[in-house]
Amino acid sequence: MKDCGYLEEAREKYPGKFAPADLIFSRIHRGDSIFISSGCGEPQHLVCELVEYVKRHPKAFFDTEILHFWPLGTAPYADACYKHNFRHNSLFVACPTRSAVNECLADYTPVFLSQVPELLYRKLMRVDAALIQTSPPDANGYMSFGVSVDIARAAIENSSLVIAQVNAMMPRVHGDSFINVEKVDFIIPHDEPILEYQSTLSDEIAQRIGKYVARIVENGDTLQVGPGSLPNAVLANLCGKKRLGVHTDLLTDGIVSLMKAGVVDNSRKKIDRGKTVAAFCMGRKSTYEFINDNPAVEFKPIEYTNNPMIIAQHDSMTAVNSAFEIDLTGQATASSLGGVLYRGIGGQADFMRGAMMARNGKSILAMESTAENGTISRIVPRISQGAAVTFIRGDVQYVATEYGIAYIHGKNMRECAMELISIAHPKFRTWLIEEAKKLNLIFKDQRFITGASEEYPEEYEAYRTTKTGLELLIRPVKISDEPVLKEFFYSLSDETLYSRFVSGRQDMPHERLQEFVIIDYARTMVLLAFLKSSERDSDELVGVGQYGVNSGTHTAEAAFMVKDPMQNKGIGTELLRHLTFLAKKKGLLGFTAEVLEKNLPMLKVFNKMGFDIESTNEEGSYAMRMTFRD
Repeated sequence: MKDCGYLEEAREKYPGKFAPADLIFSRIHRGDSIFISSGCGEPQHLVCELVEYVKRHPKAFFDTEILHFWPLGTAPYADACYKHNFRHNSLFVACPTRSAVNECLADYTPVFLSQVPELLYRKLMRVDAALIQTSPPDANGYMSFGVSVDIARAAIENSSLVIAQVNAMMPRVHGDSFINVEKVDFIIPHDEPILEYQSTLSDEIAQRIGKYVARIVENGDTLQVGPGSLPNAVLANLCGKKRLGVHTDLLTDGIVSLMKAGVVDNSRKKIDRGKTVAAFCMGRKSTYEFINDNPAVEFKPIEYTNNPMIIAQHDSMTAVNSAFEIDLTGQATASSLGGVLYRGIGGQADFMRGAMMARNGKSILAMESTAENGTISRIVPRISQGAAVTFIRGDVQYVATEYGIAYIHGKNMRECAMELISIAHPKFRTWLIEEAKKLNLIFKDQRFITGASEEYPEEYEAYRTTKTGLELLIRPVKISDEPVLKEFFYSLSDETLYSRFVSGRQDMPHERLQEFVIIDYARTMVLLAFLKSSERDSDELVGVGQYGVNSGTHTAEAAFMVKDPMQNKGIGTELLRHLTFLAKKKGLLGFTAEVLEKNLPMLKVFNKMGFDIESTNEEGSYAMRMTFRD
């Protein structure tokens, strides 16, 4: 991507650095450790030349370690025929070496990505030779690491031999991404296309998950989004956001698309304002062209990008990652499938923990509810035997599947289990309920309704503005809402409770709460009205409305209640309007209600809805029959 004129100047100034391949590789000795640049920055030509050298000199290398984070391209050194020459040590298990690692023909070192440079500087992980790939030098002799800064500098500074493949197709990236020709021992010029990485196309399920996650991301948030189709779907659903920032390890096509659209401008970042900060890039050629000599993008070493203390300095830091499975206690694996190593720790845990420490930070786990064509639930009673826990129970705030969002941060084990069951695939929910009972995670008498009508009706969610300007989210109740309903009921005054239940009873135990949260949506509806509160991290439940179909007639008994301080602000009106809308969709003919004559606010709301009302007063209570008008 850059003029190679200065490369020839370097050749004239440092002729000894441009030696034949056999002479260069003869400087590597038996038992040495060789670092290879990561991901799309992998110097493919150097790797192939190294293996060809061993073919020509089969006794040149024995027990030579190949140290590599995220191998993506060619990896012939992992073949069984070279087992006496090379031993691959991966910091992240990827496709080219996955089989070798699981067959014990290669090694995997589980470590947080942010801590790898420290291992190198402390000599706890040895590097004798470093094979890197760079852009051509500029007039001052500086070459860029291009798409792979990550741990390259730490490897180079701790290696006695540095061999650079200089590639004119490597983008020149701003930031801490440069090395001077003088610091390189040997240069092998070879131009070839930079490796490209394309996520699989997002399907409908991934898009549904992306829409849910997009609800959590707010204008001005700073993002880290991991690799894969699910994070891609998340990014695709952020086009309506404004002033987003990016502080990430991996820069992807999706992030660049948001930058081009003006959605990401980094204007709200507390540090590195105005800059998209990353450690490495994996994407298409068009993305490489975008970051080339682009001052809006800075690449920094992994010890900076992935340092949880640096991440935590970003207000509203939002980390979005994925996992293979999560159990009902909130621990998840993103590195193995049972005992089979599939990926690695990588940088995900760094960002999830950094986001948790940030002011207004959010850690989000996005995952499909099932695997293997819907035959296996990814939400499980216990993590599979042999699986490695990538995210411990305190790492995750939100979990999103195609069936909704579960907020598990700060929840007890019972609440966490119910939250996760509520977003599991419907066909596995009964099984999860029964297994959770066996594990003593939930109440032994926890009720559950099976069948199609148990599926959460997302389409019934609505945003409404009251006459007084309050912004409400009105949605159907979920099986995980028992704790928030309990808090709501105990916040009500004795008078409000009596007006609603016509009873002096003031307790609301688990048995009664289940009547509100375990419902058959085909015959019952319970709506919750949430108000965004500036004094709380989560939305505040301020009202509840419900109806239940009357047996023998095609009507439903309706009622609603509103928190005492929020009464007479239009919340009850909006709840009843939405209940009416849903009842009409069901084909119901009207509502019935029993209302105390002194409950004037509820009577007022019913009377102003435009129903045809018949009512009788018996012993201080109105029996009301309200017929819908067309």
